[in-house]
Amino acid sequence: MQISSRFSVAVHILSLLATQPEDELLTSERMAGSVNTNPVVIRRLLGQLKKAGLVEVRPAAGGTFLRGRPVDVTLLDVYRAVEVVEAGHLFSIHSSPNPKCPVGRHIQSALNGIVSEAQTAMEQVLAGVTLQQVVADLQAKT
Repeated sequence: MQISSRFSVAVHILSLLATQPEDELLTSERMAGSVNTNPVVIRRLLGQLKKAGLVEVRPAAGGTFLRGRPVDVTLLDVYRAVEVVEAGHLFSIHSSPNPKCPVGRHIQSALNGIVSEAQTAMEQVLAGVTLQQVVADLQAKT
């Protein structure tokens, strides 16, 4: 099992918005062309990003805009906006192992601390990277 692609697609969308000239409209159709997906996928993610206060979406052909500066948006902000992961529950530990088995009886308690630390480490890395850093990296590669 892996984390969904919603996070990377959301960063892609925000990077497009951050690099788009202010006088050009960026519609969900244009974003979908860049991501190579269906505009419906883009609109769903835009709804989540809007709810999190990261974008402003103007109805009809009004376009989409960043609400803040890229330097103020961390990848953790993006992750939390689009991933449906309850705090402390990035990893799912199977819920009903066999209690008669010595491994099954203790596997949950053996893994709980480890997966909690792993999630914390991932979130710390994402918190330390801004959208501006991603955009700068993208621009350096073009």
